[in-house]
Amino acid sequence: MRICRVLVDSLAKLAFYDESGFATLENVAQKAGKTADWISHANLIDCLQNGKHHKETLELFKAFETKINLNQGKFLVPVPSPNKIFLLAGNYAEHIKEGGGMAVERNETFPYVFMKPPATTLNDPYKPVLIPTVSPDAIDWELELGVIIGAKCKSVKETEALQYVAGYTIINDISNRKFRPNPGRKKRDRDVFFDWLHGKWFDTFCPMGPCVLDASTLPDPQNLKLELKLNGETRQNSSTSQMIFSVAALIEFISSMVTLEPGDIISTGTPSGVGHTTGTFLKPGDLMTGFIEKIGTLTTTLAAEPK
Repeated sequence: MRICRVLVDSLAKLAFYDESGFATLENVAQKAGKTADWISHANLIDCLQNGKHHKETLELFKAFETKINLNQGKFLVPVPSPNKIFLLAGNYAEHIKEGGGMAVERNETFPYVFMKPPATTLNDPYKPVLIPTVSPDAIDWELELGVIIGAKCKSVKETEALQYVAGYTIINDISNRKFRPNPGRKKRDRDVFFDWLHGKWFDTFCPMGPCVLDASTLPDPQNLKLELKLNGETRQNSSTSQMIFSVAALIEFISSMVTLEPGDIISTGTPSGVGHTTGTFLKPGDLMTGFIEKIGTLTTTLAAEPK
């Protein structure tokens, strides 16, 4: 079962989703003759694993037949206002190697976690990512599996961590590889790290969607194919099986420090094939499609930031 958010008559509606189309939960209920008053006040998290309307949503999903074509929908980010977005750096060995680093075994290291501000980086599917005027020449892609938390948790064990997941989505961790504030600056030891970090959180730099796969239908998220295409050419082609730290391990690590809340998002890192390796960077008019098996395809366009 996959659920998305679409704009219908200027209102955000929950809808069932697949490759052939979508249908709002309201329309499915009406056509099936089912009473579903809960839909009007439910959010997406309510309808997924751990959600208060999960059982009703699964039952309603059985009636999902009549569909509107995907190209007729205005899709919105699945979770519009998460409290926190955590992202992983260097969670695929081949990506570390392509960047000139040396991959290590899981027991020799720990997850590198950073954050993006949700209110300004989250970007709807199909909506253009804006190439910043201040530093436009090295904008890169990073296709990633997104994990949406469905139940509050703190200090959970890896063996129990997946039960706190609501669902899985697609994220593209857009990155500015050559952002260098104040070119005439006096060099300090941490400049390289903060240049990298500052290049992560420009406006629109976290497109997400178009839907969420209910976690109860995916017992193991560690065997999903990932593929990113730029203007039709495959650039990333890997599997979540190649993660150094699994989804469950990441939840254990992050929850050891921070209370995870429903709607929080963990973006689990990217495989090899980013543009920086070949000096191929994004420009206005480019089209990216990020596919993750069982979830779908996140389509992202690029545009210059308005002056």
